[in-house]
Amino acid sequence: MNITSHSFTTIRDLLRYAVTRFNTAELFFGHGSSNALDEAAYLILHTLKLPLDKIEPFFDARLLPEEVEAVLTVIDKRSTDRVPAAYITNEAWLGSYRFYVDERVIVPRSFIAELIPDYFSPWVQNPDEISNILELCTGSGCLPIMLADAFGNAHVDTADISVDALAVARRNVEDYDLQDRITLIESDLYTNVPDKKYDLIITNPPYVNSSSMDKLPQEYLREPQIALAGGADGMDLVRKIVAGAKKRLTPRGILMVEIGNERAYAEAAFPDLELTWVTTSAGDDMVFLLTADQLPD
Repeated sequence: MNITSHSFTTIRDLLRYAVTRFNTAELFFGHGSSNALDEAAYLILHTLKLPLDKIEPFFDARLLPEEVEAVLTVIDKRSTDRVPAAYITNEAWLGSYRFYVDERVIVPRSFIAELIPDYFSPWVQNPDEISNILELCTGSGCLPIMLADAFGNAHVDTADISVDALAVARRNVEDYDLQDRITLIESDLYTNVPDKKYDLIITNPPYVNSSSMDKLPQEYLREPQIALAGGADGMDLVRKIVAGAKKRLTPRGILMVEIGNERAYAEAAFPDLELTWVTTSAGDDMVFLLTADQLPD
């Protein structure tokens, strides 16, 4: 039997159908939602321009045929084409922050984002004294926006090698009206970064090792691979970031690096450094920290 818009009348109908389609397709959920039900609810509510946090009042509302058709198109795009939800809706969320995204950038996801509202406590003792922050590999610009919002006296320089990514970041910076406090720089890591000292260097660089790159779900293969691939052990860019950090940090400055599931490779890459592993919702393996006096000259 062919599925048509006449087969559905309510959001409840569509939600059940979407969950079944997503589970049957064995989709990968790593771009915001963690399961088929949450992802289906989000896509349906977004498509129908309904509040994202209130599905219950609308469960049994009868939909127009064109509304049903629009939702079915989205369900098909997600389940058949395996397009990440964020690329379908052109938005992604980190906490309470909404960002524009498209295929020019990876979908924002960062454990560092969890640490910003607490001002990186206890390593930063006085957030008001933070005046200069450098963020590398910015992608959509999500972290510098959150950093500028949290550290009200700071200017944030943020760099990416991708002109396309910087165009998306610029849009987000303008959406948050932070053009005066965030400087976007086209740069291969430190290459074009201003010659000045920073209180914080923050980065969520490409860190996926070659073996893992070969096993990525189809959803991740939709993302710019330059933003994911970190070389044989995932540490190609991380080594360069660590090597160049000390001369760009103030004496009490801090480097914070997100490396995902690559803790073993990070510790092998820096056997002589005492990495501090910062606790996040995923445990103690995703983000490491080094103070300026720990870094190599």
